[in-house]
Amino acid sequence: MKLNSPLFDRIRAARQPKEEPVVQRRGPLCQWPGCQGEGTHRAPKGRGRDGDYLHFCLDHVRQYNQSYNYFAGMSDDEVAAWQKAAITGHRPTWKMGVNGVHAAAHKAEAAYEAGEFAYGNPFRVFGAPADEAKAEPRGRMIRNGERKALAALDLEVDATREEIKARFKVLAKRHHPDVNGGDTSSEEKLRDIISAYNYLKGAGLC
Repeated sequence: MKLNSPLFDRIRAARQPKEEPVVQRRGPLCQWPGCQGEGTHRAPKGRGRDGDYLHFCLDHVRQYNQSYNYFAGMSDDEVAAWQKAAITGHRPTWKMGVNGVHAAAHKAEAAYEAGEFAYGNPFRVFGAPADEAKAEPRGRMIRNGERKALAALDLEVDATREEIKARFKVLAKRHHPDVNGGDTSSEEKLRDIISAYNYLKGAGLC
């Protein structure tokens, strides 16, 4: 058909109604009263409801976090106890060593000493027998580094904790720069004394 044909003006294509685009939300609505935005950010509901969250938009989650306080309603002692328990993930702990074992171990040790076990205890799982526990303890093996540190403090290898601490205080006062008028050799001696004392302290001797 020619474009200048009189019939061309009579042909009209019906327009299709324009459809509104369907907006699909990716997540839940913001739970802030009166807000219709998307709740794209989570916020905790509070203490005692761990794992439960509120959903807010960015602006309202910031506003919520500014006033959020997990420890609201707790005393200072309760907060300190919670922080201490958080170090171990709020799990019960026991001290290491004979004095720290729980009741079951004490009960097993008492049963062993009473002769109620039908098996032996070669690895001392339940402690040493009574006659062995009364035996005199052997002397502790002294390492070379500990010998040198004790020698720096003019002490013998069998020096006690109290003797080490007392000698450190005396030597530190004797070689302090204020007492020796800033003598360089005295300062070097003081550094050696402090280093030796810290070494013995780290080794558990004082």
